[in-house]
Amino acid sequence: MSTPLLSLIIPAKDCAEYLPTLFESLLFQGTEPGGNFDLSALQIIFINDGGTDNTPEVLNEYGSRFADFTVLTNPEATGLANGRNQGLEEARGRYIQFLDGDDWLSPGLLTTLTAAIDGLGVDFVRTDHTTVLGNKREIRRAPMALRNRALNPRVGILPSHKSTMVDYPYAWAGIFDGKLRETGMLRFPKDFMTAEDRSWIWNLHLNAESFAVVSHPGVCYRRGLSSSLTQIFDERQLMFLDAFELIFDLIDNDRERELLYPKAARNWLALLHHHHKRFIDLAAHAEAMHILGLNDSQASGREADPSAGRHSQQFEDAVSLAIQRIEAQKAEQIPPAQHIPHSLIEQLRNRGQQVSARIPRTVLLAEVADSTTERRSHVDWFLPSEVDVTGKAPK
Repeated sequence: MSTPLLSLIIPAKDCAEYLPTLFESLLFQGTEPGGNFDLSALQIIFINDGGTDNTPEVLNEYGSRFADFTVLTNPEATGLANGRNQGLEEARGRYIQFLDGDDWLSPGLLTTLTAAIDGLGVDFVRTDHTTVLGNKREIRRAPMALRNRALNPRVGILPSHKSTMVDYPYAWAGIFDGKLRETGMLRFPKDFMTAEDRSWIWNLHLNAESFAVVSHPGVCYRRGLSSSLTQIFDERQLMFLDAFELIFDLIDNDRERELLYPKAARNWLALLHHHHKRFIDLAAHAEAMHILGLNDSQASGREADPSAGRHSQQFEDAVSLAIQRIEAQKAEQIPPAQHIPHSLIEQLRNRGQQVSARIPRTVLLAEVADSTTERRSHVDWFLPSEVDVTGKAPK
């Protein structure tokens, strides 16, 4: 069987309404305005991951329009990590690229990326992307000023106090040499439902030989979907804890351990801040709805009645007051958030303390002390008892 130039791996669950946009964007890559990519050199591997919508019908419609189109079907959802790993097992391409089922490509991306990785002779290439929220478009730049040059991947990790390439983990924002599949570096941690790309990107930057960044925001990343795991708070969101266990494992075994830990610690504190703030926001929303006696539609102003706007403003004011009150409380006094069991928050807290304890004490103290006042107030919940929010060890 011939070797395709590019294998494109697309895991998806219940994305049928978005798939025509995705596949049309791929077909357009083969036109002159779309970059004249040779679609006969493209292998598409689609993983229908436990979907229950009409995805099979859409795949039947579009599959015949591509020369090399494979569908893998999972009766039950296994998650992005396992789906991508399934695709890697089937990939035959010289190069490999990932895409999510609700996203699409702008013209010229496949031609640009394959030309870049071939011309620069690097292990992988990273690129910018475009976030899409309703009718809004915003270009997100990969945090690397040096463009179109072969670099040591380790230059994409530091400095610790700035956003770097390990803070830009999106698997779909780039292209990868197929030889990385043979080394296992493209495989994602098994059974991860979220945060699957956190340790993955660290591994690439620590162990690959070369990479480059090019300027093409050609992946259009759809945000704000209610079905997206980024919009859900349950046990799956706690997998960032496991991801950082893997990151710390990588660093513990690295020759530059002392240089790398401050960066990883700062990333860790940022994610703790994010998740704790998110929970407080959810708890405040639940409390405000209870106090005002509003349902979801009234709180958001969606109900078609004259009072909807007033309800919505009352709700926002009540949420602000609830956040102020909750943030002034002890962690164990935080009220339960709607649909989120307190046991889940306790699990987040206990695991957070355990993972924090893996960071060398001097590094953790320094990074906490260097954090903003707001961040310290949030991460205090997750720190070992011997570390306080000032970043000082008790006497």
